[in-house]
Amino acid sequence: MSPGWLFLGAMIGAYGLANMLQSIAAARTAAHETLDPKLLVRLARQGVYLFGILFQIFGFVLAFAARRDLPLFLVQASVAAGLGVTAILGVLLLHWRLPRAEILLLGLLVVGLTGLVLAAEPHPSRPIGMAGVLILVAVLAALAVTGLSAARLKGVKGSVALGALAGIAFGAAAVASRPLANIASGHAFLTDPLLYLLIAHALVGQLLLGLAMQRGSTTAAVAAMDAAAAVPAAIVGLLFLGDKIAFGREWVAGVGFVLALGAVIGLTYFAEPQHHNQHSQGPVPVTMSRRPRVVPASPVTASAMAATAGGPRTTATGPGTPGGAGARAKSSRNVRMAHARARGRRRGHASRSAARWQS
Repeated sequence: MSPGWLFLGAMIGAYGLANMLQSIAAARTAAHETLDPKLLVRLARQGVYLFGILFQIFGFVLAFAARRDLPLFLVQASVAAGLGVTAILGVLLLHWRLPRAEILLLGLLVVGLTGLVLAAEPHPSRPIGMAGVLILVAVLAALAVTGLSAARLKGVKGSVALGALAGIAFGAAAVASRPLANIASGHAFLTDPLLYLLIAHALVGQLLLGLAMQRGSTTAAVAAMDAAAAVPAAIVGLLFLGDKIAFGREWVAGVGFVLALGAVIGLTYFAEPQHHNQHSQGPVPVTMSRRPRVVPASPVTASAMAATAGGPRTTATGPGTPGGAGARAKSSRNVRMAHARARGRRRGHASRSAARWQS
């Protein structure tokens, strides 16, 4: 068995965890409406984002190793399986609520990937040539220009557009890594322009993905990214890089790819925001202007309120009136006690009102 299968399984788990950690960090950062590289600096100040980057780098290395033998249509589609891991972790740890449609689509994604695994045939890559290098340079420039316009979009539309651009960038990086993974010499590896195009595309994709996750829907951003990364890379791999499908299983590969691609596209349609940026929406503090909770006053407080508000009270004041002087002294003590207790009851609306009356 090719070691690429082991790398493929570990890659799915690493990417799923990386997506979740980065979405948490993106939700805690002020939203940007321009393609500002400073966003990465702000995100990097958060430990959870750095852990997400570490897992993404780990997943990228595993994917690089898997592409040495496995075709791009399988590896790129398997990256989408990380979305399922992200959704499961989000439900378990972040209390995300996935609609039934999303759960069904995630199941279809698993079925489609299973078909691709059964149809894939491990095979080394062919060289990409100088023409391929120039095309990757042109794609990088086009992503920078298009990203400036897409960064102005908000909501789920922004998540989908920016996620798709991130997917194109990551797909271009995958195309560069397929022949690069088959270079045996260390010197040739370090001097090959594909290495630096791979790094440049990965950085641009990372920036676009961070912007996409800020728009509110992690599922939409990652699903659009996976769809855009899978299709172009699969076509390039089959036509130019020597990717192969097992004999007699072409229909399995076709059905599996359609199911996987349809699932991720469907997720972009049915996706709902799992979080909102904390700078734009947070818990609303409870204030006294919003239906205050009334705490029943004690008998002493109630009598004091009635006395100060002009309610029933002892009207006899003469010394000859039964209980006149004693009643006034007792009433005075009761009022003072009520003052002290009212000042201590800051959460009770009745006590707060009494304190303001009597102060």
